[in-house]
Amino acid sequence: MKVLVLGGGVIGVTTAYYLARSGHEVEVVERRDGPGEETSFANAGQVSPGYSSPWAGPGVPLKAVKWLTMQYGPLVIRPKLDPAMWLWMLKMLRNCTSARYAVNKARMVPIAEYSRDCLRALREETGIAYDDRARGTLQLFRTQKQLDGVGQDIDVLSEFGVAYEVLDRKGCIGAEPALAHARADFVGGLRLPGDETGDCRLFTIRLAKMAEELGVHFSYGTEFKGIVTKGRAVGEVMTSRGSRVADAYVMALGSYSPAAVRPLGLKVPVFPVKGYSITVPLADDAMAPVSTIMDETYKTAITRLGDRIRVGGTAELTGFDLTLRQPRREALEHSFTDMFPHGGDTTKATFWCGLRPMTPDGPPLVGATGIERLYLNTGHGTLGWTMSCGSASVLADVIGGKTPPVDMSALSLSRYAA
Repeated sequence: MKVLVLGGGVIGVTTAYYLARSGHEVEVVERRDGPGEETSFANAGQVSPGYSSPWAGPGVPLKAVKWLTMQYGPLVIRPKLDPAMWLWMLKMLRNCTSARYAVNKARMVPIAEYSRDCLRALREETGIAYDDRARGTLQLFRTQKQLDGVGQDIDVLSEFGVAYEVLDRKGCIGAEPALAHARADFVGGLRLPGDETGDCRLFTIRLAKMAEELGVHFSYGTEFKGIVTKGRAVGEVMTSRGSRVADAYVMALGSYSPAAVRPLGLKVPVFPVKGYSITVPLADDAMAPVSTIMDETYKTAITRLGDRIRVGGTAELTGFDLTLRQPRREALEHSFTDMFPHGGDTTKATFWCGLRPMTPDGPPLVGATGIERLYLNTGHGTLGWTMSCGSASVLADVIGGKTPPVDMSALSLSRYAA
């Protein structure tokens, strides 16, 4: 079967790889000059299935008010005259209940856990390297109230057999020795020893080369222009370099996916949530993180990537605006230097932002659309790399007529019909 994948980020590249490995003829259309040049470029560097949780949860609306008033708060809203923005926010608020949180997290953890298994198998089979480490992640709590609030997450982790450790301050320092020199007070943490870290862009570049070896053709510098249908089926895709005809089409354009399929009558509730990162040169190995620390107060992730440290965070609702804003850099630097004051040289850090494609309930959108030959693989939010291999594998199964090992109804666009 000939398959056209639209998008060359980590989602598009993993999709192409797993499709080619299943014997399909694959082409990837990507507007940039190489893979992983947009949202996958400088993300937080986590592969964290255990932390696969929806942003919409009980108490979030009240927390959001607090975050908006904090000097280094993790949430920024820049109102736009965009109905899609306000509708997405309303849908997210509707999911901020204990019952919906439990349902949505239970939909996210299986695909994330399966994806982590797929990544491990891929690494064993191919030897792919990407500054990867498998030394767990630590969610660090500055207050006792934060530590006491992990019960619901622990219930879901236990239900799905995800290994975890609840640590006091001494235990956190045992897992991450450099925290002994932290300026910030913290009381404990939740550690998931099965989580991993690495450079997502490096992974995407190297997997793209492996995909090419399997016969995948990458059409870089090629812009998507539109979809032409014949009845209720996709007939062809128009690009800046001519039309493309295939037996199946995969929409993996991240935050740009809704606009691409809207002319077909499909309503895909994905909205860009802007995130920022700084990449800091390592200054002192003994003073730097071993793996990933998640600062619960400021919602930042601090990740060791070889001789660099990646600090990622912020949820900024501002549409497709990619302006780099200095206060966001200062917020990331504040969280990092609070925890690892001697670990890296922030004066030499590089600053970046990207658009996370978020669904209002949390789980991604993977699978058929109701339009024949058209499939979705988008809406992964902050968990694109975490869920990439698993999402690609199950979608390759669906396109190939096989039964995936994950419940696809939990990831289907049809879940919004109710």
